[in-house]
Amino acid sequence: MPMKLRNPLAILNRDLRLLFTSNFVGAFGDGLYSFLLPVYIQTSLKATPVEVGLLYTVLTLCASLTVMIGGVLADRIDRKKVMVFAWALWLPVPIIFSLATDWKMTIPAMIFYGCYFSSPALSAYIVASADRRFLAQTFTSISAAWWSGYVFSPSIGGFIASILGMKIVFWLAFFFYLTATIIVLFIKSQLPPSTKSASEVRKSRINFKKLVFWMLFFAAIMFFNVLIRPYIPTFLQDNHGFDSFTIGILGSFMFAGSAVLGVMIGKIGDKMGIEKALLTCLFLAGASIYLLQTTNNFVILTVIFFFLGTTYTPWALMNAAVSKFVPREIYGRWVAIFQTASMLSAFIAPYIGGVLYEISYSTPFNISAITFITFAFVMLIKLGLSHYWLEENVKS
Repeated sequence: MPMKLRNPLAILNRDLRLLFTSNFVGAFGDGLYSFLLPVYIQTSLKATPVEVGLLYTVLTLCASLTVMIGGVLADRIDRKKVMVFAWALWLPVPIIFSLATDWKMTIPAMIFYGCYFSSPALSAYIVASADRRFLAQTFTSISAAWWSGYVFSPSIGGFIASILGMKIVFWLAFFFYLTATIIVLFIKSQLPPSTKSASEVRKSRINFKKLVFWMLFFAAIMFFNVLIRPYIPTFLQDNHGFDSFTIGILGSFMFAGSAVLGVMIGKIGDKMGIEKALLTCLFLAGASIYLLQTTNNFVILTVIFFFLGTTYTPWALMNAAVSKFVPREIYGRWVAIFQTASMLSAFIAPYIGGVLYEISYSTPFNISAITFITFAFVMLIKLGLSHYWLEENVKS
């Protein structure tokens, strides 16, 4: 029976719909400049590819450190407050970018930009509020709200930048960040479980071998994702000679793919398992990373970039995978451990990517493409071994 694509909003309650809306609005503002930011830093603020990589290394390192703190907060205080606090920390980011006259002046912005306190709180809030039957879809739907916000904003940001300059774009982003923060104020508070309850849950049996496998696997995916992420727009400029508006349009197609394909892959995760969802995701990501280097035809690239959107889906799948192995009451700290491991594994990746990019534009992309295809085969082998193990046990 073919899978029906469920309306993403149909499985969300009132609070999750508000979070969906906040993500959409905040992402729209973020998308006005985030995809173009590496190009802006390189061209207007005179940074080299290695210096761009260094800035994104600072961002990723801050993310890895703040995620763990966010996980502790998510299991101790009102998760709504954590999310509001995290949005508030992003408010100065576009303002600092608008005032910078040198790439070094963007370092404070990158530090604030890397504050991911809300990530575990958001994930824990979703797990506590979602229908367990549609957990993977709920995660990918909330993520889809984020990526949907990016569908038009890179094109709009690129258009505005080409006419009025990037400073106007940064101030528009600030307005949307502020609106997203205000929307979160209207969700219900969600307190974590009591200490006694959490203590009792710790005694439940947790498959640590599976947790460690998935932690390392997602950490590796994150590394090779972040290796290339800052250099996708610069590759379009340096290798294909595209301007900011054209780069923004391709970014829009990529985030449209993240939204649409993310929900479909989430559906696979709920119906067939996280392994098959991840297999699909990794294959599409690896193939699209390789293919973006093979042509400068804009029409063909729009299709490639649509599938390139799958590079953002593993984060949502990781959050869903953790929920299958640990109880809800201690989910916040465990998803924080996973997210911290992923961020720490990847914090040096942008710098390495910059070094490789200076050697050859294609080098980091080829490495990531080959790795993702290899990981897809690892998932395929894992699924084959699991099927064999089940058959043997049924026979015995």
